[in-house]
Amino acid sequence: MADLKAQFEQAQKDVKTLTKKPSNDDLLTLYSLFKQGSSGDVTGSRPGMLDMVGRAKYDAWAGLKGTSTDEAMKKYIAKVKALLG
Repeated sequence: MADLKAQFEQAQKDVKTLTKKPSNDDLLTLYSLFKQGSSGDVTGSRPGMLDMVGRAKYDAWAGLKGTSTDEAMKKYIAKVKALLG
């Protein structure tokens, strides 16, 4: 577990070194996996219709409901590695 958490933290640092901005889909995937891995299932209410970005982020995170934090961390790490090439 401690090793996974260390890899998760390293991936958070590595993602900041990307030379090319990821696509919006990739950014949503990274966001949702990060939130699920660090906070667990989505909380709070869904943002209103005028907050399209907030709504997309909420929906992406809500789509991972039930995914364990460990599994989300592993997927986040794998996604960062894939984006780094």
